[in-house]
Amino acid sequence: MKKSIIAFVCGLLAWSGAHNVLAADIEAGKAAFETCRGCHSIPGYSNVYPTYYVPKIGGQRAEYVVAALKAYREQARPHGTMKANSYDLSDKTIENIAAYTEKSVGKQTKAVADGDPAKGKKLAASCTSCHTNKLKDGGNIPILAGQYGNYLVKVMKDYQTGKRNNPVMQSMLNGLSEEDLHDISAYFAYQTGLGAVE
Repeated sequence: MKKSIIAFVCGLLAWSGAHNVLAADIEAGKAAFETCRGCHSIPGYSNVYPTYYVPKIGGQRAEYVVAALKAYREQARPHGTMKANSYDLSDKTIENIAAYTEKSVGKQTKAVADGDPAKGKKLAASCTSCHTNKLKDGGNIPILAGQYGNYLVKVMKDYQTGKRNNPVMQSMLNGLSEEDLHDISAYFAYQTGLGAVE
């Protein structure tokens, strides 16, 4: 029963957040991405304190990238650098960037995580109802496969504390320990998936 409810909620979220990026201009997105390249095209590039790797977005769903950039632009997600880089982006430019990043999977890098992927696989069973690895499955729900472990831990903590506001994610992560978060992040980090943008 719980799995069917989760699947329904995921489907509803994906449908409600979907954007038409089919008509996006990938070449224009590549040109607009130049500002982003200094962080998102360097494998293993770290953010300043608190230190975590800048997320891999090469191969990420375009709909998710659109939703994330709009959230930064509208000051709904916390990150000074991302807010500064997105504040004046038009919807069309955001869609172009998203289309480019979805198609541009660069070099796959070695997994970086400090949890136990086997334990994480069990804990992440409900996560994979929404966070699939196939582009066509998830709408605006991000692919997590191949993402840096310490970035995933940071994001999960942000949901737990309310720094990122999403009732579904907050309820899914409620009650999980720090060790649980590291194990879940390791499970996703060791999968083949996202890469730095070419």
